[in-house]
Amino acid sequence: MDDGLRSKYERLLDILKGYGSVAVAFSSGVDSTFLLHAAKEALGEKAVALTASSCFVPKREVLEAREFCEKIGVKHLVADVDVLAIDGVAENPKDRCYLCKKALFQGFLDTAEREGLSAVAEGSNVDDEGDYRPGMKAIAELGVKSPLREAGLKKQEIRDLSKEFELPTWNKPSFACLASRIPYGEILTNEKLRMVEEAEEYLLNKGFKQFRVRVHGDGAPLARIELLPEDIDRAMDLSVREEINDKLHGMGFAYVALDLKGYRTGSLNEVLK
Repeated sequence: MDDGLRSKYERLLDILKGYGSVAVAFSSGVDSTFLLHAAKEALGEKAVALTASSCFVPKREVLEAREFCEKIGVKHLVADVDVLAIDGVAENPKDRCYLCKKALFQGFLDTAEREGLSAVAEGSNVDDEGDYRPGMKAIAELGVKSPLREAGLKKQEIRDLSKEFELPTWNKPSFACLASRIPYGEILTNEKLRMVEEAEEYLLNKGFKQFRVRVHGDGAPLARIELLPEDIDRAMDLSVREEINDKLHGMGFAYVALDLKGYRTGSLNEVLK
């Protein structure tokens, strides 16, 4: 580990130790897994993982969260949350993430208080400051801690440190909330979210690593698939293309399209700029 990374990691441990005890909002993604690892090192049994299980989160992610906590010996609390019942969320406004995060993290704060934990921490990093992320406003309003940002850690640095510590997520693709696959203003339903989860699970099992399946329309929804540029040619092979089309039709999509620009984070935010 180079000196710069070591210094940032030691800074992170000092920040976490300063909390005395902490509940880590844990999604099993790259950032939260690294944060939970650091919290366990800094605070031992005074670090607890909190996971929200909902229709916004693939079942696979919740299972991976359980397995990781069992592996490293961290207490893991899972809450089943009906996110579509949160006022305003199902209508999918531009500040949907704010509404959802405000309710979820208020629940985490309440749980942390019941457990006698002094802080709740989440895993945003320095690179998250560049995109449209209304959820970060909710986190700030509630006083939730963001120790990775405070320590100055960037995404690639978190991956590098995760590899150094042999964490299983060091090269895990980024998977945002499933609601981010549906354009603002289009109603969120359990059925649409199920279709997204099923389609993305299929692509993952086909060997695609980084992708998104965006859903457009209600009555006859269109699936717009974003793949890494190097995967587009593979997807355009006739047999692969026909299989993807048939599989997604069987899941309920009326139309299946490949986005020629390829995968990029926050593509549905492009219309806001």
